[in-house]
Amino acid sequence: MAISISERTPEALHSKYDRLIARAKEVPPVATVAAYPCDQSSLKGVAEAAEAGIIVPILVGPSAKITSVARTHGVDISKFQIEDTPDYESVAATRSVELIRAGKAEILMKGSLHTDALMRAVTSSSTGLRTDRRISHVFIMDVPTHPDTLIITDAAINIFPDLDVKRDIIQNAIDLFNQIGTGTPRVAILSAVETVTSKIPSTIEAAALCKMADRGQITGGILDGPLAFDNAIDPEAARIKGIKSEVAGRAQILVVPDLEAGNMLAKNLSFIAKADAAGLVLGARVPIVLTSRADSVRTRMASCAVAVLCANARRLAAAAALPAA
Repeated sequence: MAISISERTPEALHSKYDRLIARAKEVPPVATVAAYPCDQSSLKGVAEAAEAGIIVPILVGPSAKITSVARTHGVDISKFQIEDTPDYESVAATRSVELIRAGKAEILMKGSLHTDALMRAVTSSSTGLRTDRRISHVFIMDVPTHPDTLIITDAAINIFPDLDVKRDIIQNAIDLFNQIGTGTPRVAILSAVETVTSKIPSTIEAAALCKMADRGQITGGILDGPLAFDNAIDPEAARIKGIKSEVAGRAQILVVPDLEAGNMLAKNLSFIAKADAAGLVLGARVPIVLTSRADSVRTRMASCAVAVLCANARRLAAAAALPAA
């Protein structure tokens, strides 16, 4: 007998993250810099990911404070390297980036510091982790009522991205999807409607982005847009509207028009549909685990798992590109 959504256990409803974590355990653990892990949630998230064997942490921040938090909340950090810094978020962020630039780690993880403090260090033109790609954010969402993991981008960094920035946002998300080994992604470029109209500029940009993919300016994914949210994720809604494409009704990556739309979409799924929302920053030299200070340890663990799979894929690609001995 089939089991309805309401009858499933919380564990069954959120099984997508479990599969990501299980896959991360199959690859070598990745050295990870945790910037200012000075509260229970961030420190416990690091410890659990280390205990699961997916990361090797380097804790960066005031040693006395980190040790005190660990002792208070019963978190064992005795095996972790601690890079002691003065008790300033900006100093810990700068030192964390320095360690990445020195090749000491392949993942950067946000601790309990403010996002602005970390991203200032990351985006510094002279000492940061910039590449020629625009930095962007993805939410990797485990929605209990939806069969696929959904990636929503960009809902945290780029406020009003233009066409060129959206190209990088899409390419970053596609590359991540390919790096974590889940096949060729179906990418929906969202708007309010599924037809192109000059009255809604995002529909024109969606059409242009699809043509850019046709011309090889965006690679590795299957794009369609503009699509309204229902037409992007619900096959029946797409059928009723008469939309025939490989993406409509089956999208895995949802590209939003701007940060406001993306943030509201992600939070609606989190608070109404009870979705988990792991977070990652892409387009820098290394994947950056960027979760909220209010996020659960499970969400931090899932974010770490995706970052580990991403870092491992990059390492393998770099090794394959080396000339034969």
